[in-house]
Amino acid sequence: MCSYDNTGSVVSGVIAFSCGVILLYWLSILPPPECLIAAIFLFAIGLSGPLPPLAFRVLVLSLALVAGLSWASWHASDRLSAVLPASLERERLSVSGYLCDIPSRGSFNSLRFSFCVTQWHNLPIEIGQDARLPDLLRLSWYGHGGDQLPGDRLRMEVVLKRPHGALNPVGFRYEDWLFRQGFRATGSVRNVQGEPTVRCLLHCQYRSLHISLHNWTLKQFGHARHFALISSLLIGHRGHMEKEHWDVLKATGTIHLVAISGLHLGLVALGAGFVARRLLLCLPARSLTDRSQRRIIFFSVITCSLIYALAAGFTVPTRRALIMVFAGGWLLLMSRQAPVWQSLLTALAAVLLLDPFAPLDQGFWLSFTAVAVLIAVFSARLSGTGFVKGLAVAQIAVFGGLWPILEILGQGQPLVGLQANLVAIPWVSLIVMPLLVMGGLVTAVVPGAGDLFVPLFDCALSVLWYCLSWLAEWDVPGITASLPEIAGWAFLTITLVVMPFAIFRLVAALVGVFWLVYPGAPAGENPYLAEPELRVWDVGQGLSVLVRHKHEVLVYDTGPAVPGVFSAAESVLLPNLEAEGIQRIDTLVVSHADNDHAGGVKELARQITIGRVVSGEPASVGEMLDGMPVQDCEQPVQRLGDLVIEYWQGDGATEGNDASCVVRILHPESGIEWLLPGDITDQMEARYLADLSVSEESGEAASRMLVAPHHGSKTSSSEAWVRVLKPDWVIYTAGYRHRYGHPHPTVTARYDEIGAVSLNTACSGSLVMTVVDNQLVLKEARNGSPFWIGGSGLARDQCKIP
Repeated sequence: MCSYDNTGSVVSGVIAFSCGVILLYWLSILPPPECLIAAIFLFAIGLSGPLPPLAFRVLVLSLALVAGLSWASWHASDRLSAVLPASLERERLSVSGYLCDIPSRGSFNSLRFSFCVTQWHNLPIEIGQDARLPDLLRLSWYGHGGDQLPGDRLRMEVVLKRPHGALNPVGFRYEDWLFRQGFRATGSVRNVQGEPTVRCLLHCQYRSLHISLHNWTLKQFGHARHFALISSLLIGHRGHMEKEHWDVLKATGTIHLVAISGLHLGLVALGAGFVARRLLLCLPARSLTDRSQRRIIFFSVITCSLIYALAAGFTVPTRRALIMVFAGGWLLLMSRQAPVWQSLLTALAAVLLLDPFAPLDQGFWLSFTAVAVLIAVFSARLSGTGFVKGLAVAQIAVFGGLWPILEILGQGQPLVGLQANLVAIPWVSLIVMPLLVMGGLVTAVVPGAGDLFVPLFDCALSVLWYCLSWLAEWDVPGITASLPEIAGWAFLTITLVVMPFAIFRLVAALVGVFWLVYPGAPAGENPYLAEPELRVWDVGQGLSVLVRHKHEVLVYDTGPAVPGVFSAAESVLLPNLEAEGIQRIDTLVVSHADNDHAGGVKELARQITIGRVVSGEPASVGEMLDGMPVQDCEQPVQRLGDLVIEYWQGDGATEGNDASCVVRILHPESGIEWLLPGDITDQMEARYLADLSVSEESGEAASRMLVAPHHGSKTSSSEAWVRVLKPDWVIYTAGYRHRYGHPHPTVTARYDEIGAVSLNTACSGSLVMTVVDNQLVLKEARNGSPFWIGGSGLARDQCKIP
């Protein structure tokens, strides 16, 4: 094999390997392993002979790219190979194993925890011995939120289902998170008992020690007023955080303070290096060589950082930060003569090599981008900066540099976050973290010292929390800008702090101010949509539909909401409306006041401008909206672009399912019709059909799409309803394996008999229907989903409508 002593090729190969790992998560299917192996073999053969430098570099890049793709693909395939058979879903199963994290209180008075399975018991015969069942479960023990499990090694009876969550273009995807964390099944606990015979190897013993550390921390500092923050910062357990904590941290852009990451581990590393250096200065001169001293400091830094990472739960962000500390420490303390960028690239490749699932973690992108911005800023400055000036420069640069990344990831960048971090980061770095670490160490050595440190902890954290709470209440307008505008402002921000000459920084500042104050698109105007479009969001057991044409927008229902737990308006509607550039809802129709149709309506009205609200239960919905005017369903025919909107409500129905406001949407030019009937029952269906026959419009539609009444409940979709309407498509908006069992088999059979194409958001994800050349084009979200959601053999691939 020819040899080239070319550092550039090595650096390029590292970048290509990293790109190969990242590339996998843009694919909708896993690459066939045979093709990857063949490509690696061919590139290796090509490198075995004499080559020109350019050809050599191209082959090295190609080999590294395919190697990274293969490495990530192999790990992903291995993770996906653990499958819960469909026949075992919703069945009562028995498993043994140990706790994989610290249990915490969840919604509905539940105890939530991760469980590592070591043995499955009493499996059906048809489940072969060679079947690979999930070895990591995400479980909830409902009704026992305040209880403790009987030990860390357990035997439990559980009811499970395969990973599944809402599938929409943007917004939080639970399935992404489950795959990233390695959970191959979720479920609930029905019975639990201690099982001391479970084999406990190294991982089990570590998890047991970490749980013991949490119990010790709770015993020593549990009576502190700010124990939730103490637990988060000291041992990385955020299970004691309440909704109020998250609201303040989110509003001030400081959530990273309670996620053990590079900031915390970097502080521990700096502290360890400082102490080690001071101790070495106490030794006699020339007792150790300079190289030996550097090695001692380096290993002290790594050892202390590793101990803190283990005490903090050794989570994914902590492991990533540990690798970056190792790479940075090697560069700074071992006097490696290499550009600082090479250390960052080495850390990047090491993270992806040890954790090929890292690109699925938002923290991966934020942490590496932040470090890259800081390197660019401070390596370009010709002179040093003082502490205060350096902190301000770093914070401004990171704020601007992370802005585009946060927008791409669908997160907001609150303007108040700049001020909040300028206060919080130095306070946590110089006061809170040293005090917590010192207090924890002293308390571990001196029994009873915790009572002395608790007032100090509370004092330091009270100052921090007072400032954050005060800043969270600032009425700062949100940032509304397109991604190119944000990218431009980020570039100008970084340029402002990087440029060495004051005159250049002044010019950049003036350009940046002009950029911000220059009037953009008119506020409140929606983007123009040439073709009529209807979207059925995937909101689980509930309903929400978006109707658009030209600049006009109608939303029918807002999906379910559970206070403090989940809101479809916050998790699905608002992120997707923002992604589409929609700033105003002209008409919001809330069919009726049931939670699965009107949940989150208050949050939606608070976040976006609404022209008018229509409902079948105007009084109840008006109360939800704090007295906002709500019109009844007796509305005249409405035009929405080229679409015709008709409203109907049964006579005498004033509350409940039968009060649902039925909306019929017609595209006159093509004859395509959509019918949104809410939750009406078979009795109200008969009245609608009677009124429809009188108006002689029942056969007007050239093609008809129907959202099944009441999610396909057996009390709706009567034989007469199905026979008269004869929809070409029927859509069920039901939750996956939901306890209500929607849609009912008798209902689905009726639609099947007339030849209707049946779709279920639990299987398809969100649905987009567009009128193109007077033809209805329908797209299912699962067809464009990544391989860990829509891949062969997974929940959506095998999802069946009863």
